[in-house]
Formats: sequence, C-alpha cells, structure tokens
Amino acid sequence: MNFIQAYRMALKSIAGNKVRAFLTMLGVIIGVGAVIAAVAFAQGSTKSITDSVQGLGTNLVQIMITGRNNNRDVTYEDIKAFAESNSDDVAAIAPQINGNSITIKYGIKNRSTSLIGTTPEYESVKNSHVQSGRYITDFDIDYKQKVAMIGTAVVNDIFEGGDPIGKSVKINGQVFKVVGVLEEKSGGQDQSDDDVAIIPITVAQRLMKNATIRNFAIEATTPDAVDGLMEKLNTFLLKFYKDTTSFRVFNQAQILSTLSTVTGTMMLVLGGIATISLVVGGIGIMNIMLVSVTERTREIGIRKAIGAKKRNILIQFLIEALMVTGMGGLMGVALGVSIIKFVLGGLKIVPVVYSIPWMLLAFGVSLLVGVVFGMFPAYKAANLNPIEALRYE
Repeated sequence: MNFIQAYRMALKSIAGNKVRAFLTMLGVIIGVGAVIAAVAFAQGSTKSITDSVQGLGTNLVQIMITGRNNNRDVTYEDIKAFAESNSDDVAAIAPQINGNSITIKYGIKNRSTSLIGTTPEYESVKNSHVQSGRYITDFDIDYKQKVAMIGTAVVNDIFEGGDPIGKSVKINGQVFKVVGVLEEKSGGQDQSDDDVAIIPITVAQRLMKNATIRNFAIEATTPDAVDGLMEKLNTFLLKFYKDTTSFRVFNQAQILSTLSTVTGTMMLVLGGIATISLVVGGIGIMNIMLVSVTERTREIGIRKAIGAKKRNILIQFLIEALMVTGMGGLMGVALGVSIIKFVLGGLKIVPVVYSIPWMLLAFGVSLLVGVVFGMFPAYKAANLNPIEALRYE
C-alpha cells in the first residue's frame, strides 16, 4: 500500500465520522487560534506603546522625582536655571503634574480620564499638537485660566464626536472652557494618548492640591546631546537629594529596552498558556484514535491476513492523525486571523498585527501534536495479532 492509498483510506474514515472528527479537531482549532490571537495581542500592545514612545523623538529626557530629603525639592525654577546655563544641550523643558482618574463631565455625560498639567513647551517637547482650536499659552499659566485641551477619545465619548471648542466642561467639579482638541495618536482608543485632558500647570496644582512638580520632560538640542545632558542632570539633582534613589533620569532608548523585556515575557506567558490547549487537543486526538483502533480491530485483522504489513497499518493511522490535526490547524489559523481582524482590530483593542512566522509555527506544532499523540494508537494498531483481530467482535 502506497501513501496515496493510505491517504484515501484515512480520508474515507474521517468522512464516515464527520461529527467525531470535528470534535477531535476542536482542541487543536482552539489551541492554534488561541496561540495566534495571544501573540497578536502581545505584539499589538507592543506596537501601540512603542509607536507612542518613538513618536516623542529620540532626544527626549525624562526626570522623575521619587523621594524626598531634608532639604527642599527641586523646583521648576531650578530646572529652568539649569536649562539657561546649559542652553547648548537643552532646547525646551515641560514640567508635568499627572492625575490618572479625574472625572470630566459635559451635560449629563461624564467619563474618567487622565489629566496632565503642563506649560506651552509641552507641545514641542512631547510632539503634542492640536487639530482644532489652540494650545495653552503663557497667559493661561500666569493668570491661572481654567482652560483645557482634550483628546479625541474624550470628544468621541462625552461630545459624541461633535465640536467641543468653546464649550464648558466640569473637571473634578470645576468648570473649564475647552480651547483645543489634540491630534489623534492612537485611533481615539480609550486608555491611550487620546484619552487625556491637558490644563495649565498652575491650575493643575490647585485642582490636584499638589504644589510639588515631580515630573519634567526635557528636549535635548540633538540626539547626540542626550547622554551628556543626562550626566549633567544627575550631577545637578544630586545637589538637592542625598542619593540617586530619590530621582530617575532616563531617555526613550531605556524605556523601549524595558518595554521590550516586559512584552517579550508577556508574549511567552500568553503563548505558553495557549499552547496548553494544543496539548489538551493532542490528548483528545489520542483518545479518539484509540477508540478508532478498537472499533476497527476486525478490519485491521482482515488487512493483515491478506498481506498488509505492520508498516502499512502504522502509516495509515499516522496519516489519519496528521489529517485531523492538519485540518484542525488550518481551521485554527482561520479562527486566529478572524479574532485578530474582527475582535482585536474591529473593537480597536490593539493595533492589528499579523505574524506569519507565529502562524506557521502554530500550524507546525499542530502537525507535531498529530505525530506525537497519534503514534501510540498507530503503533497499537500495527502490532495487533491478526488471528486475535479476526476473532474480535
């Protein structure tokens, strides 16, 4: 018996038990689909964050104050004085006060969003621009004007996509006038760069009841100036704090490196969890194949009696297992692609990323599952005693 005959017999056996064959494939379908979808989610999340970080440019340096000492904290005026004395390295500075769960309300609609209190320099430092209206100005800072710029996620929700310019909203119960709509960066998704309200830093200090500024974004004059600027900032900040544990000075490259490590681990964990489904599917295949061997014991005995060799029986059952897992793998790839397109992409959970290598790997693993878990039933069938098999009822 050649491979074509074995293929036809395996196909006939599967076609004769369609429901059982599909239920056997189900574990592989879910496993392959889950692997592809999990990896796509991890890669999409990575792409979203990476694009956001890279969009800020390669010459951005961040200062984060994490502790206190017996002396005073560094102030915005101190940082400005540093910038003036290092004008060859510093292009602009934007102080920040952040709030994560502030409530913004318009009419009867409200939502929770993030808040940034800053200065006009934030526009160039963070590459943050308005698509309509205007940016906050020095006048707003000096005279503590209650004005706000909002992201498209906020506009789409509480204004239902309408024009918010000139309208009044309440932020944590205080009335603000919307003067600008920020350019869209993340497709208007919730909990992204588009889900934000930006107000003057002097107003944010009152609103958040926090006079201390603990975050500064500094734009270096050139990417080549970043390393030298970081060294100067570390030396400068040590004058205010006892040790380097009280503050952090970092750039975009360090953020991306940390991000790569975290998302790589997340991808392995998600892929590992999804792979368990493939193993479970393989166990199901082995069980069904063992049942099939038992049901076809007499058939195997007849074939051996008329000259079929052990190798022929082994090949037939292995091909049958491979066909089941192969078809299940293809259906799993289709399921995974559908989840990516219609769930992750359709609901705008993360950017759509199709990873061909991972699809091929998942399909290859499904075939490997067919070989590994189909080997024992095939071996059992091939070693049946033809006399005992013919006697089987």
